[in-house]
Amino acid sequence: MPILKPTAFQGKITFLGRMIGQYDLLHAEPIASLTATLAGIEGETHAGLSVPSCSRMTAQYPAGTMVANTRQVSVLSAEELAQIAERMGLESLSPTLLGATMVIEGIPDFSHIPPGSRLQGRSGATLVVNLNNRPCTIPSRAIEATHPGFGAAFKAAANGRRGVVAWVEREGSFASGDTVRLHIPDQRPWKHLAEARKG
Repeated sequence: MPILKPTAFQGKITFLGRMIGQYDLLHAEPIASLTATLAGIEGETHAGLSVPSCSRMTAQYPAGTMVANTRQVSVLSAEELAQIAERMGLESLSPTLLGATMVIEGIPDFSHIPPGSRLQGRSGATLVVNLNNRPCTIPSRAIEATHPGFGAAFKAAANGRRGVVAWVEREGSFASGDTVRLHIPDQRPWKHLAEARKG
């Protein structure tokens, strides 16, 4: 029996981007296609096999500890992005302002697909989902510059809708308009999850 179960859920790639700026002002440059390597997207800000640990990992490591890079790629849901914009009071919100690598349409409750899931493209290129991406205030600055008066509303509006971060398991290419198929871990949820989260 396979460890990962291919599902009938497929998503269409509606946006691809490459973030080439600094972390303190997110901006993804739209591109028609990209090549994914084991180190991520070549020339992209989040590329690399390893990175210094950040504030999200202080419960595990001292800040600056070199760890494997499991945040090479930021993947958003087109439907959830529209929901964020609506909750902010905007007609639309460009994924370029969120530093997105990829936007996918058609996979429901996308930000909460199981960790360890795979998103596999037509070329065989495969992303491993690490965790859902918790919203922070960094995108607010880019949003504020484009939509004055709306940047501060982003964090609350994006809660539970910020997509996922992932890393490249198999190299290959992705192109706008391609489909990706969701593969999920073939195991039941851990019985003690609720208990562990209380601690």
